[in-house]
Amino acid sequence: MPPTLLGRKVGMTRIYDGDVMVPVTLVKAGPCVVTQLKVADGKDGYNAVQLGFEDIRAKVTTQAEIGHAAKAGTAPKRAFREVRFEGSADKTVGETLNVGVFEGVSHVDVIGTSKGKGFQGVMKRHHFGGQPASHGCERKHRSPGSIASHATWRGQCGKPKKGLRMAGRMGGDRVTSIGHKLVGIDAENGLLVLKGALPGANGSLVLVTRSRKAS
Repeated sequence: MPPTLLGRKVGMTRIYDGDVMVPVTLVKAGPCVVTQLKVADGKDGYNAVQLGFEDIRAKVTTQAEIGHAAKAGTAPKRAFREVRFEGSADKTVGETLNVGVFEGVSHVDVIGTSKGKGFQGVMKRHHFGGQPASHGCERKHRSPGSIASHATWRGQCGKPKKGLRMAGRMGGDRVTSIGHKLVGIDAENGLLVLKGALPGANGSLVLVTRSRKAS
């Protein structure tokens, strides 16, 4: 299993590498408990480890989740994530993982939910330039302009072509940000120091795993 932890985005700050300022994001990662193992030879048909993160009170969860956590010898958890991998599992049910699993890792990928921005126009959502701000343009400065030439059958149908960039709901999507340099590990406070900005608001849930592409 690749080094993986659930955590919460704390926020951004800066550190200095000599005279160079490096923007970093702090992530409070773990501790996570292995709540379930899945193996390719069994009924599941694939290898995976399920991680549980953050204890919650039993009154705000369900009996099914209480029993599921009890099998791993732990309290009910707020969030669960499944990590698939190739090869045999090197973890056991009930094992606790912390930031120490990232020792020796240079780069990580981070999966989170981007900030929801509601219904937005094309200038904010797709970075359109808008209409001319000169004489003759009246109260249409931020409109997208004509879309007739982008119909499914040009000149014969009013239905827009699939994928046409228009106004609509923006944000609130699952985002994977890859190749963040792991600048440091604070084992005492359970913090990962990652270079650059991460998806989501401060306090949001993120999944940090060893990068698949960056060395």
